[in-house]
Amino acid sequence: MTVEKPKEMTGDTNSGEFVTNKDVHRIKHLSIDTNDSSSSRYSVDSQKPRIGPPPGTYIINLPKDQIYRVPPPENAHRYEYLSRRKTNQSNCRRCFCHFLAALLILLFLAALVVGILYLVYQPHKPRFSVSGVSVTGINLTSSSPLSPVIGIKVRSQNVNGKLGLIYEKGNEADVFYGGIKLGNGKFTAFKQPADNVTVIVTVLKGSSIQLTSSSRKELKESHKKGKVPFGLRIKAPVKFKVGAVTTWTMTVTVDCKIKVDKLTASATVVTENCDTGLSLL
Repeated sequence: MTVEKPKEMTGDTNSGEFVTNKDVHRIKHLSIDTNDSSSSRYSVDSQKPRIGPPPGTYIINLPKDQIYRVPPPENAHRYEYLSRRKTNQSNCRRCFCHFLAALLILLFLAALVVGILYLVYQPHKPRFSVSGVSVTGINLTSSSPLSPVIGIKVRSQNVNGKLGLIYEKGNEADVFYGGIKLGNGKFTAFKQPADNVTVIVTVLKGSSIQLTSSSRKELKESHKKGKVPFGLRIKAPVKFKVGAVTTWTMTVTVDCKIKVDKLTASATVVTENCDTGLSLL
C-alpha cells in the first residue's frame, strides 16, 4: 500500500494551489492499491496461528443408509466376500431343498405302487420244507475232528397265483447240531413261476469240527434212538415279479428243525418243520 505525500502549503500565491485536510483525506483514500491490500490481508491472516478443536470425546451421527448400504473402503472387500458367500449358501440350500422334495416324491410314489400291488395281488411269502437228507463224514467211534458232508433237498413252493419269484445269487445255507455249526453251502439262483413247486439240492460241508464230549455222547444216544436232530438255516435274496414289473430285493429267511433216523447217505427224514420269514428291506 502506497500513500502519496501531500504537497506542503507554500506562500507562492501565483500557483494558487492550497491543500486542505479534506483534500489530504481524499488523496489518501484514492491512492490505496487494492491488489496490495488483498495480498497484505492474506499475509496477515496466514500468519495467524490455527486453533484446533479442544480435546475431548466427540459423537458423530451418520445416516443409517450410509452405515448399512455404503461400507467403508477398508471393509469393501470383506463386504463383497460375505455377500458372495451368502449367495452361494442360498443356492446350496435351494438345491438341497429341491433334492429332498424330489426324494420325498419318489418315496411317496414307490409306497403308492407297493400299496396298489399289495391290494391287487395280495402277495404271500413262499413255503419251504426238507424232503431229503444224506449224511457222510461223521464217525461216532472216533474222537478225532469231524469233516461232515450233508446233502439237503429242499422243496420251495410259491403259493402266489399271479406273482413270480426270482431267487438271486448271494444266498447262504448252514446246518447245525446242538448249536454247533457242522457245515455251510449255497443254493443255485433260480426263477419260480406263480403257483409252482421247485425242488433244490445243495451240499453243506464242514472241516475239522471238534465236538465236546457231552455233544458227542448226546449224538450217539440220538443215533441209537433213530432221531438225530439237525438245524437248517437258509437266507436268500428274492424279488417278486408281475408281468414286466419287478420289485426291489427282499430277504427270505428259513429256519428248519429236522430229525433223521441215521447218520448215513441213505438217511430218512423222520420229522421236519420250517418257518419262513420275509424281510421287505
